[in-house]
Amino acid sequence: MTKIPPFYLKLIPLNEEANKLPSFRWADDAIGKRHKLGGEPDYIQSKEVPICPECRKEMIFYAQLDSLNDEFCIADCGMIYIFICFDCNNVVSFIQSF
Repeated sequence: MTKIPPFYLKLIPLNEEANKLPSFRWADDAIGKRHKLGGEPDYIQSKEVPICPECRKEMIFYAQLDSLNDEFCIADCGMIYIFICFDCNNVVSFIQSF
């Protein structure tokens, strides 16, 4: 299974509303900065690798998207994990949280 090389994803506001978005008030400083493309997922809970519904192979980790702030919090400071099968073009995503 080929893995995507790891990249940090830096949030760059695209308008004034995004620029004014407040950060978390109560969460750890790392929360909201864990966005990533490729590499290995930073699981909050246990390892979870989906199986492609067509070819039945393990899917490849594509990206993780973090909660943004108190208003745009995924579950309990969680993240969305995205996996892809490049052979079948299927995508699976799921959430893990604290």
